[in-house]
Amino acid sequence: MEVELIEIRDHMRQFAPFDELPEDALNDIAGHVEIAYFRAGSQILAFGEPIQDLYYVRSGAVEIYRRTGELYNRLEEGGIFGQFGLLQDKSVRFPAKAIEDTLIYCLPEPLFRKLWSNHESFADFVEVEDRSRLRAAMTQAQGDNRMMTAKVRTLITRPPVTAPSIVSIREAAELMTEQGVSSLVLTDPAEDGGLRGENRQRPDYSIVQGIITDRDLRTRVLATGLSPDTPVHEIMSAELFVCEADDFIFEAMLTMLRHNVHHLPVLHKHKPVGVIGLSDIIRHESQSSLFLVSNIHRKHDVRSLKALSADVKATFVRMVNEDANSHMVGSAMAGIGRSFTQRLLELGEEQLGPPPVPYCFLALGSMARDEQLIVTDQDNAMILDDRFDPQAHDAYFLALAKFVSDGLAACGYTYCTGDIMATNTRWRQPLSVWKGYFTDWIEKPRAEALLHSNIFFDLDGIYGETSLTTSLKELIASKASKNARFLAHMARNALNRTPPLGFFRTFVLEEDGQHRKTINLKRRGTAPLSDLIRVHALAVGSRAANSFERLNDVAATQLLPDGVANNLKDALEFISIVRIRHQAQAIEAGKEPSNNIDPEQLSAFERRNLKDAFQILSNAQKFLRHRYGTAAVRPIHNP
Repeated sequence: MEVELIEIRDHMRQFAPFDELPEDALNDIAGHVEIAYFRAGSQILAFGEPIQDLYYVRSGAVEIYRRTGELYNRLEEGGIFGQFGLLQDKSVRFPAKAIEDTLIYCLPEPLFRKLWSNHESFADFVEVEDRSRLRAAMTQAQGDNRMMTAKVRTLITRPPVTAPSIVSIREAAELMTEQGVSSLVLTDPAEDGGLRGENRQRPDYSIVQGIITDRDLRTRVLATGLSPDTPVHEIMSAELFVCEADDFIFEAMLTMLRHNVHHLPVLHKHKPVGVIGLSDIIRHESQSSLFLVSNIHRKHDVRSLKALSADVKATFVRMVNEDANSHMVGSAMAGIGRSFTQRLLELGEEQLGPPPVPYCFLALGSMARDEQLIVTDQDNAMILDDRFDPQAHDAYFLALAKFVSDGLAACGYTYCTGDIMATNTRWRQPLSVWKGYFTDWIEKPRAEALLHSNIFFDLDGIYGETSLTTSLKELIASKASKNARFLAHMARNALNRTPPLGFFRTFVLEEDGQHRKTINLKRRGTAPLSDLIRVHALAVGSRAANSFERLNDVAATQLLPDGVANNLKDALEFISIVRIRHQAQAIEAGKEPSNNIDPEQLSAFERRNLKDAFQILSNAQKFLRHRYGTAAVRPIHNP
């Protein structure tokens, strides 16, 4: 083969979709391409004109436009265009213009058709646009994960053992012994008073009211000397956590993690069809996050909790190696962080005595969003009951907050550099004061104040009187969506961090400091995505904290153009999973994990799809600027 043809072949094999073609196909391409040169500013393709070639950018840069004249994409070395016209009516769909002196390889249409017919990877690539390609990449990455596809119903081995909640504790224990089960689902008659069975002679006890377990019988009956003739509803767990038969197993696992429960009644059409336990999920999947949470709640001092910090990294790496997606990893790590916090609060109360007034401990930021990873600090606060008297009570809550904060730091959750912690008096206040904070932020928005308070719009009550959090979320949802100036300020703050793409879709790297020549995937990727998603969620009155759940709420409205919410999900998932895998690889190599990544260390697949994801972020920020750029923003309501 001539030297010129070898150079063409070797250049094209570096870039998708040619990087997956066999040697003979690449040789065939090199022997048939024609070379064209376009000066900067010259038109390459005009809308509607006949097209006979697939265009490959050898050097230079090309802008692709929609028929309306709107910029659609910028291509650099290795980019291709013209495929959509070849696949449809052989006319140009997207005009193209050289924006610097550009060398093009032209693949004739018969050769393009041959490649498209004979090579599935080539066909898959050229048939879809950037956003669809990113979605296909995510589907491919998640396809082999069993917990992502297996349903809870596959874990059910027998119908649930149930009893009316009016039976005695003795009767409940006898039934559990007779049936050989460790839990009993307690029910009440269906509202219609219907009967079941062939003769319909007894009430249809199908409304789940609670559950009791062997542990409840030990701790709530035997340990307290309670009479076995007591109605079982007096000891049942009435704050019930359940799952649906068609939920994914990983969703049930996350519910157990989040609430530290070991049994979940399984419902189908609102009726109990089974009970799954921690052991069922452990048998199905060897994830250790559930074990870790269980261990956390059995520890009796900070020293023994600190000893578990190494297990957090091991759990993180194991989940990544088992192809868990970002939502699974983020939720599991947030569940672990909550468990450390909850156990420290329990130990603090044991040491300091019961709290003088009710309180709620708040998780903020990534923990509240269920998006926490291995590199994280602590962001928290306290809501106190309005009966709080600073003179009489604050010494207790300051001591408790300091105990928890110091304990979290010992366990690997570093202190917040911005002092957003419950140890800060400003973030340890009665409910009425918190309502005043949020009312002021929303009704009298100031750019700098909101820049530092963004994190408080991601909040979750994780211990104590969590109903105090509910009232705050209701206040935020009711006020935020109606205040255009507030949304405009939040939107402007959300535009402070931009994706690391240059004018020609090249990566923009850090130029100084410890992480020179890298990209910070949090600061330039996941953080601006979560920021803009938060703004949209506030605009539609969403009460969700998780970014994926917020996008579901936004998608149910007419706020975003069709398909944009799914594009944002794909972008967030892909950037997150690259970040997660990078951190896991660092841990396995004995290095300190970080959010910075060298693009040269990424595969061509990762680089290509990161660019697609960052482009989606860039487009979403343009929409955000347009949608909330003035005070004339109208509130969005569900249709």
